[in-house]
Amino acid sequence: MAFVVTDNCIKCKYTDCVAVCPVDAFFEGPNFLAIDPVICIDCALCVPECPADAIVQDDKLTDAQKPFLQLNAELAQQWPNITEVIDPPADADQWNGVPDKLPLLER
Repeated sequence: MAFVVTDNCIKCKYTDCVAVCPVDAFFEGPNFLAIDPVICIDCALCVPECPADAIVQDDKLTDAQKPFLQLNAELAQQWPNITEVIDPPADADQWNGVPDKLPLLER
């Protein structure tokens, strides 16, 4: 089992979650974070840290969120590891809660 970063992280990219991850399972893209499902130990420490409520356990994904499991696995192999909190984008709060952001994902 693993946790998955979902749609609401896109363009928000708060990084509070990376500071609590004991296995450094987060990877950073231009406007999204991904969790490597191979590295994730299913500890759930990241979930309450996410201001966007964008992190979901893989067996709790909705049908709309299920593509994010594969997307996280794929992007975690392409992007650099992130282990420290960085400032979110200036407009992150404006994007928090906006639905259907997948087309805005930058790879």
